[in-house]
Amino acid sequence: MNIKNKIQLLLATLLFFVVSCKAQTKETSNTKKSNKQDHPSLILTKAGVQKIRAQLGTIPLFDETLAKVKAEVDAEILNGIEVPIPKDFSGGYTHERHKKNFLILQKAGVLYQILNDEKYAEYVKQVLLEYAKIYPTLPVHPQTRSYARGKLFWQCLNDSNWLVYVSQAYDCVYNYLSETERKLLEKDLFRPFAKYISVDNPQFFNRVHNHSTWGNVAVGMIALVMDDSKLLENALHGLKTDNIDPNAKDNDGGFIKKKGQKVGFLANLEEPFSPDGYYTEGPYYQRYAMYPFLVFAEALQNVKPELKIFEYKDGVLLKSITTLLNLTDAEGNFFPLNDGQKGMSYYSRELVSAVDIGYYFGGNQTDLLSIAKKQGEVLLDDTGLAVAIGIRDELETPFIKKSIDLSDGKNGEEGGVAILRANGSKEEHALVMKYSAHGLSHGHYDKLSFSYYEGANEVIQDYGMARFVNIQQKGGGNYLKENTTWAKQTIAHNTIVQNETSHFRGDFETGSAHHSEKYLFDVSNPNIQIISATESNAYPGTQFHRTMAIIKEDDFESPYLLDIIKINSETENQYDLPYYYLGQIMSANFKYNKPDVLKPLGTKNGYQHLWNEGEGKSDTGNAKISWFNNERFYTLSSVVSKDDELMFTRIGAHDPNFNLRNDPGFIIRKKNNKDAYFVTVLESHGHYDSVSEIATNAFTNIKNLALVYNDENFIAINIEAVNGNTSMFLFSFKDNSKTSKHQIKINDRTYEWIGAYKLIEINKKS
Repeated sequence: MNIKNKIQLLLATLLFFVVSCKAQTKETSNTKKSNKQDHPSLILTKAGVQKIRAQLGTIPLFDETLAKVKAEVDAEILNGIEVPIPKDFSGGYTHERHKKNFLILQKAGVLYQILNDEKYAEYVKQVLLEYAKIYPTLPVHPQTRSYARGKLFWQCLNDSNWLVYVSQAYDCVYNYLSETERKLLEKDLFRPFAKYISVDNPQFFNRVHNHSTWGNVAVGMIALVMDDSKLLENALHGLKTDNIDPNAKDNDGGFIKKKGQKVGFLANLEEPFSPDGYYTEGPYYQRYAMYPFLVFAEALQNVKPELKIFEYKDGVLLKSITTLLNLTDAEGNFFPLNDGQKGMSYYSRELVSAVDIGYYFGGNQTDLLSIAKKQGEVLLDDTGLAVAIGIRDELETPFIKKSIDLSDGKNGEEGGVAILRANGSKEEHALVMKYSAHGLSHGHYDKLSFSYYEGANEVIQDYGMARFVNIQQKGGGNYLKENTTWAKQTIAHNTIVQNETSHFRGDFETGSAHHSEKYLFDVSNPNIQIISATESNAYPGTQFHRTMAIIKEDDFESPYLLDIIKINSETENQYDLPYYYLGQIMSANFKYNKPDVLKPLGTKNGYQHLWNEGEGKSDTGNAKISWFNNERFYTLSSVVSKDDELMFTRIGAHDPNFNLRNDPGFIIRKKNNKDAYFVTVLESHGHYDSVSEIATNAFTNIKNLALVYNDENFIAINIEAVNGNTSMFLFSFKDNSKTSKHQIKINDRTYEWIGAYKLIEINKKS
């Protein structure tokens, strides 16, 4: 243990004796102030507080977190109380001040309970009284962008954030306050606050969405503190009447409520989660929603254990924690499916809560301790104490991410997201293929899209969302118009675009009615892992079937990615397949023209945001581009015809405010085709050392890639390595059962196999 930790433990030990001495007299003096319900009771309990106090000084991670939180809150107390009149968007002074207030109030309440120091309770009381002074006459927030404007913040969503956290603070200081003070706070602040985000804004409260989850939980948490059964009923099941315009849309373009749809916390727990724990809005918003979901579940478990909330829907809440952790790259960053800001990770405060609550209520799953250890902090409650003790006692086991297929939809019948993982020569390779439902208002029009990772490095990227969260200079921290004109459009993703039109013509209602269908997911053989899915509704009259496999072969330094897309249509169309790589182009095996003056690739559906940086064609049957990024070389090899157009692009056209990242892309275009195939292999190879200035294995290992057989039911791909060794990948589109027998004849030779696919070595040189 280092000196810093020893000092912290010593201080914590001394603190423990002070707390113990003060506890008896203080608890006795507060007894007369208690009501019929014990306080605290939400995330802290009386018994839990006593247990925490008894352990202080013996649990390093908990003690370190406590010391850090104490220093943070002490600094805010010295700073003084600031409760400004709201006026700003996200990132502005008033927005950030009120946000800091609710975070600090929650922490101060916890410190009061654990340290038994009245200065923290007094601080909470004085801040709450300041809010109670302004709230009765506070107008609706002056910023008008939201479909449900808040009072403290520009949207009811952030007001709900405030109440979720502040309810915990109120619970912690409840018995410190006099009855008169409690009545004042509830009359002038908490009850009107709960009414405003529910009864006064049913279009916000009565829906299935992460917004309403926060609203439901905010009302539910304050209901538990005030022991108000009517408010709790509203939180759990929604308002009985709401008078919502059925055609109303929120500021993200999502419909407010379907006719006859159940609402409330339980509906938000039932509808968006699949049985596998995948949240239909995607991992970024699953992360955001996990805090209210789990903190309210913890409170309900403590106050209303008869609800058995952690058993609801076959324990989906606890299951969702492991699911969400699997939706991260090698460094814990969430895959940016749908609207997702890159860089958000399991180090966020929401995931600290999720891991601790999951460990405590989920049967002490020891691999969660390894994540908590990386996070380096815990909740200051019973759950955090349990985690800290587990880490202290060295109980943690590694959290191992495996290849996984996650269903989407309430019943797991609306497509899904598949993740294939394989160890490479240096780092793990991970394929993320999305064949899911739309994802509510945060969904994108990108059926059968994918992204690819080597370690934490994006090799083929998903753009994510066009937003700079809480950065005032960029649209007040809100979604930018380019999120609609670029990030949501199909061309922004690595999937098929027909006739320069987005899937479902970019119509939310149409897209929400459909999902892709899984054809095959098989990871039983670690050397050939495969995901295959179909899409029949993105373009009427057209079906495309995408099959992706991570393949490990001795001739290749690392696993390679095989990508096969089969398209069948009733009419002739133009098909574009973009690959958004990151890095510097090293070479191409075809001639291309690079214009002196850049022009946009198109005029709408996202094409207006792509610069055309170069065009070419290949007459060799293969198009190859190689690029360099993060000390590694990558090569994309594609089967092409002499008529296929090959385009180098860059994001950033028609972007006057520099809202978009200027990332490169490569597009393969096929014109005037009814039926078509796209066949591509992506390799990771070699290394460049900037110090020694030596490049190793910098060239592709594929000599030729060929489509040697295809018909309605079968395809055969031949992969020839530079050493002359060849392999053939065979795939059946007609039968994916593991026992089915297939046979095709190629160049007078018959190939037979069992199951949907087979990789055959047909010429292995010694």
